[in-house]
Amino acid sequence: MVEYRVDELARVAGTTVGNVRVYQDRELLPPPERRGRVALYSDAHLARLRVILGLLKRGYTFAQIREMLTTWQSGRDLEDLLGLEQVLASPWSDEPTERVALADLLAEFRDHAVDDEAIARLVRLGVFTHDGPAHVLVRSPRLLHAGRELLAAGVPLPTLLEIAEQVRWQTDQLAAMFLRMVDEHVVPGRDTGWTPSADDLPALTEQAKTLRPLAQSTVTAFLAKSMSRALSDWFAERFGPLSQQHYPEQR
Repeated sequence: MVEYRVDELARVAGTTVGNVRVYQDRELLPPPERRGRVALYSDAHLARLRVILGLLKRGYTFAQIREMLTTWQSGRDLEDLLGLEQVLASPWSDEPTERVALADLLAEFRDHAVDDEAIARLVRLGVFTHDGPAHVLVRSPRLLHAGRELLAAGVPLPTLLEIAEQVRWQTDQLAAMFLRMVDEHVVPGRDTGWTPSADDLPALTEQAKTLRPLAQSTVTAFLAKSMSRALSDWFAERFGPLSQQHYPEQR
């Protein structure tokens, strides 16, 4: 189970530490687990926080949200709500996280001028997060591996970071567009202030589970087609038609 400090929880959920504390004070968000002086939040906190933020965005007041959460939190209702929260909070990737010493990471990339600014940009990209003063938690080993390969192929680090940030922005736009489609055509009651009842939660949970592979397969399929076209055009521009390279006309 992933654990978050309050600043990490706020960042992942897209809100502020101050807001997290307000939601706790209003009894919308359960208190964190205490380990000594450290407060740790779980995936369940993240899921609940996302539900709260979504309801606030739709115009509900703190009192209305607290009433809904209280109503849901009884027997089967609570099980259904937690099931939906778990689907919303669980990562879309099956990548295992890796804890790495920051000194080892800097030593590995010492030939690529990795400085504090580059580290900060990688954190914003979600490649890893700080885990104490001397370690980082690699949240996407695949992205880190891809970066290693591209650096080894000769792509400069500033260029690599710029491209990664552009890709992140584009995928954020794709995600927002996909969810707008769902909000407008799949989930009922967009214009009526509808909020799900306990009876609605199982169906919403199943829909949320279905959306993940659909979104991923759609983007993967289009990206494959785009890469195929782009690679073919690039090769023709750089080297001429492939047929003429390998099969020149017989004279």
